[in-house]
Amino acid sequence: MKYTKVHIDTIGYELAPVVVSSEELEDTLEPLYTALHLSEGQLEALTGIQERRWWPEGYALSDGAIAAARKAFAQSNVCTDDIGAIVYCGVGRDNFEPATACRVAAELGIGGNTAVFDIGNACLGVMNGILDIANRIELGQIRAGLVVSAETARDIVEETMAKMLATPTMECYIQSLATLTGGSGAVAVLVTDGSFANTDGQHQLLGGVSLAAPEHHGLCTWGMESFGDGMRKQFMCTDAVSVLKYGVELGLQTWQALLTELDWTAESIDKVICHQVGNANKEAILKSINIAPEKDFATFGHLGNIGTVSLPLTAAIADERGHLSSGDEVAFLGIGSGLNCMMLGLRW
Repeated sequence: MKYTKVHIDTIGYELAPVVVSSEELEDTLEPLYTALHLSEGQLEALTGIQERRWWPEGYALSDGAIAAARKAFAQSNVCTDDIGAIVYCGVGRDNFEPATACRVAAELGIGGNTAVFDIGNACLGVMNGILDIANRIELGQIRAGLVVSAETARDIVEETMAKMLATPTMECYIQSLATLTGGSGAVAVLVTDGSFANTDGQHQLLGGVSLAAPEHHGLCTWGMESFGDGMRKQFMCTDAVSVLKYGVELGLQTWQALLTELDWTAESIDKVICHQVGNANKEAILKSINIAPEKDFATFGHLGNIGTVSLPLTAAIADERGHLSSGDEVAFLGIGSGLNCMMLGLRW
């Protein structure tokens, strides 16, 4: 897919306020570590994550999305009346229905002749949302759209740790390790046709590719499990070794397709922004696609894996800190459980 009329205007984000270190999580898991003879520091050593952030208890995900959206509008010449579509793309939502996008739109004063809906696709949700808006713009249906998302990891991490303490086995530890990397945050991406004269520079979306390997849908699962007493609780189970193996394979195929689609070479790409999983995943994918580590910008060490929020939030911080420069050819490298992989090319 290629685009000629689509730009990323601004990216607003909201960081969750509660900082939780890997050391704190290991303190809670001390009985498990003792039973399995694990040394302290394993979590950071295996993932590269020193800390992550959580929302306060009871925080509504739509509140995070609204805060991020207001920041995006504050940096832009786009007004809420210009928005032709608003899509919420988080794994987590306020309720099963209505769409979480409805409350976000209401609080921002967006309505009337505007498409308002949710999209879900694991950690690729925001990438899918950007493409949905991009297609509408390219077709001339709208001039601007808003993609929002917020994620929370507090509940699933706390429930996972309780399960690990109740089932102190190495198998449970390995299957639960990826869950402990989870962080919280929110993001909003304003996507436009480039006609709003943002003097800070709009970032042109050149195109992208998407590939799927759904035969691996069972490698990472987050849902609800039932107990004999009628209780239901969240659970998350990840085969991290297989996710890494097959994710890198799918990522390499998607990368090669992106280079062909945009007539790029690995050498011509100035910067990359990856989905923020952890150190092993970052090193494996960069090595497989022959990208020098200095072209990458990472946030997982202090923010953890924020699901759909991770990649766009990392791009915004990379821009703020001068890692991304005007005119850079930038690749967004996304992957989500399923397995699905999507990569986008932008001229910053």
